[in-house]
Amino acid sequence: MINGVSSNSSSSSSSSSGATSAQEMQDKFLTLLVAQLKNQDPTNPMDNAQLTSQMAQISTVSGIEKLNDTVSSVTSQFNQMQMLQGSSLIGHTVLTEGNGLAVTEEGQATAAFELAGKAANVTVTITNASGELVDTVEMTGLDAGRNYFTWDGSKYTGDKSQLQYSVKASNAESTVKVTPLTASNVVAATVSNGKLMLELGSGATVDYSGVKSVF
Repeated sequence: MINGVSSNSSSSSSSSSGATSAQEMQDKFLTLLVAQLKNQDPTNPMDNAQLTSQMAQISTVSGIEKLNDTVSSVTSQFNQMQMLQGSSLIGHTVLTEGNGLAVTEEGQATAAFELAGKAANVTVTITNASGELVDTVEMTGLDAGRNYFTWDGSKYTGDKSQLQYSVKASNAESTVKVTPLTASNVVAATVSNGKLMLELGSGATVDYSGVKSVF
């Protein structure tokens, strides 16, 4: 029957020249089908159900290839859209999770943090690359959610490129959970494994899904 012949033909083709395209398989199928119809036993002709089944098989193979082509096209277009989106962010500042403190040439720094609840007292501790205390910023009466702070480091004479900060928050006797957010400039954008990745001025690379805010 055609199924057996098709299988042997596919195996032979695979061993000699790799994968056979759906169009080639369809052409071979039709050639074999015509040959089988011409040489079938007149007393035992192929029934309609068998013919319909074999036609459905080759249609399925062709349909799968077309579906794969469509998926590849959509994926390519999606990657291009992501690149356009990422390119529009170059030169902007984004907030992502982290505790790095970016200081401008004038010695000013702005960063943020998210509070899980209200905080009566908040202490921001700024340290250098060695973990030594540089300065502290005290804040009071903050609401849950995102909060910003600024630091004037114009009088600090040490290395400002590796400064970090930590935040402790409390409300009465309870400690409030804090998530630090660092501000960084976007210098480049790439698509890796279908994900939009942003390269930051700090040298870090972050997934676009990790961006909390753009400004």
